[in-house]
Amino acid sequence: MDSGDAIPLSTSFPLPFRVLFLIGLGILGWATNLHGLHLLGIDAGSALELHSGRAFLPTNSSSSRVSYMPVYRLFAGYATWCFAGWSFFRLATHSNTMLVDAFKYIPALSSLGVLTTLICPFELCQKRERDLFLQSAARCLFSSMDSPVYFSDVVFADVFTSFAKVLGDVWLSLCMLLPGGSLLSPPPLDGLSQWILPTLMSLPYIIRFRQCLIEHRSPTNTSKRPLLNALKYASSFPVIFLSAAQRNVVLELAEEKGELATREPWHGEHPLFRLWLLAAAANSLYSFWWDLTNDWGLNLLKPRSVESRSNPRPLVLPSLHSKASSIAGSSDTHIVTQSHTSSSHQVLGGAIYRHQSYPYGLRPVLLYPLPVYPLVMFFNLVLRMTWSIKLSSHLHSQSEGSALILWLEVAEVLRRWMWVFIRVEWEVAKNAHHKSQIMTIRTAPEEVELMPSHRSDPMDDD
Repeated sequence: MDSGDAIPLSTSFPLPFRVLFLIGLGILGWATNLHGLHLLGIDAGSALELHSGRAFLPTNSSSSRVSYMPVYRLFAGYATWCFAGWSFFRLATHSNTMLVDAFKYIPALSSLGVLTTLICPFELCQKRERDLFLQSAARCLFSSMDSPVYFSDVVFADVFTSFAKVLGDVWLSLCMLLPGGSLLSPPPLDGLSQWILPTLMSLPYIIRFRQCLIEHRSPTNTSKRPLLNALKYASSFPVIFLSAAQRNVVLELAEEKGELATREPWHGEHPLFRLWLLAAAANSLYSFWWDLTNDWGLNLLKPRSVESRSNPRPLVLPSLHSKASSIAGSSDTHIVTQSHTSSSHQVLGGAIYRHQSYPYGLRPVLLYPLPVYPLVMFFNLVLRMTWSIKLSSHLHSQSEGSALILWLEVAEVLRRWMWVFIRVEWEVAKNAHHKSQIMTIRTAPEEVELMPSHRSDPMDDD
């Protein structure tokens, strides 16, 4: 091979290794989520409802917080195994395209090792974390319509939607690794096989759609919010399946214009193409609105009357396992104080500020520095738009070796990593508000003032 020639990504980093890389990135992202929440003083275990007495949790846990160190150790072992497999593959092939398929057993063994370790019943490779993952996946897939939907399973399924394309790549990798397949090009998808890929990519959205229906049917539910949330996930299906139908569009245009039409990414003259484009835009914008308004509780896109706003004071969180001390507030800040010696209410056991005024588009309770919120909103909008396009397999069916596709998948994992921080923050803020309401009933009015009497409660906006 000429040293001046660029090495194709399918030669240096074939699709099975890219799948393993993205899975590892997800594990690392989850570990840093738990670590970051812990550093902020947030009890991730209580917020994610991981300590509600379910049988799969160990009973001898000395702390209510979710430990992030086992997840880091799991990632370290996973990364070591995958990196060793990829390094061996590179040494064996020497970037020679002719040798790639001869050594495709290496990524096959690497993937088989990961799968075997995941389901291994022995006490090794962080079995507790592996069991938690498998049991959460089982609840998402097989729970009855009468079962409760835990917040941890909601977060798990939402993270799973960011790996929808990775799930499709797992199927393509399997086809490549089987006899007759090639790592250098994706398998042909003809006939019924062309619908296998979009069906697999739809699975995470089907899971969340089902969870929303379960929440709607719950006897305690009195709102239409679960149905509106279900609509968000249902809007992904037209994007995925209309993309699969674009193969028929290409065939029709090839008959009219010749083979050159098959190499063009834009087919605006065909109604199915325009319908797919409309579905992608609708899904992206609706998902962005839902992220800000409901998942994050921000007021940017909520219809609200004009109110006076100013910079809020930082939210002071209590330290773990300690009683909160009283904090004096200014005239425009109201404080809710609740002391607990129990470690299961780390972030709830202290002072949470309520602000009469706050920056435009945000909310009264903020745990992170102010610049974080506009940056996260901007990146979320951009990556939401690109991710709907990423769900469209026809745009990259002929370029599985493109580095752009890989970077878009990495960007989506990064977007979901940021999403988890704000989503858990909002859940903590809502839980603190509800607990403070219960506390108010037991406390003299002059001791605690949740909100000024002339203003509606901003925590109930959604």
